Amino acid sequence: MIGRQNNLHNKTHRASDNPILSILPHHQSISKKTVAKVFSSFVILLFFLTSSSRKSRSNQVIEEGMVTLQLKSTAFLNGESIPKKFTREGEDLSPPLSWTGTPAGTKSLALIVDDPDAPDPIAPQVTWVHWVAYNIEPDVSGLQEGAASKHNTTAKLPAGMQEGLNDWKNVGYEGPNPPRGRHRYFHKLYALDTILEGLDNPTKAMLEAAMEGHVLDKTELIGTYAKSA
Repeated sequence: MIGRQNNLHNKTHRASDNPILSILPHHQSISKKTVAKVFSSFVILLFFLTSSSRKSRSNQVIEEGMVTLQLKSTAFLNGESIPKKFTREGEDLSPPLSWTGTPAGTKSLALIVDDPDAPDPIAPQVTWVHWVAYNIEPDVSGLQEGAASKHNTTAKLPAGMQEGLNDWKNVGYEGPNPPRGRHRYFHKLYALDTILEGLDNPTKAMLEAAMEGHVLDKTELIGTYAKSA
């Protein structure tokens, strides 16, 4: 009799130590199937709570990521036509550009303008470079209309800003001059964690090589142009 009481006491004690069994109604006997169902419910609840937490953190990162480098122009909107005055058919001035969202740690900015549709957007063969610029100071937030050098002439550039060679082998900016069709012109701005030293009238390829491993953020603005009929 005493042995039976001890065994019953031990079973009761083990049941009270189990956190799942402790919340179940105190029936005289609890089947393994009931325990399995309760355990499964706990696992499912934990899964949904974890997933919700991860989703919330992910959304927070996405929302915070909305503040990134942005490039605009008052002369044209993204994907729209570049006015004639900024082309070789017009005054050939560099377009006005402005940007926001320069990331923390930026030491300089670089700018490349090129046309991936040369010579014909139906059958492009080469990306033609129109402007290479670098070492733009991080507190600069834009370039005024006509800021670039043109045909190797000196322009009023922001302090520290330097220019490289375009594909006409000239320093500075030369605008759209598509031989056929409507071309796209990518204005690409890079935020760098360094100041680029040792460059002397670099080409686009030389600038890209120097920037490798130093890009904190990048943005682009696309304009289009087709020659007048």
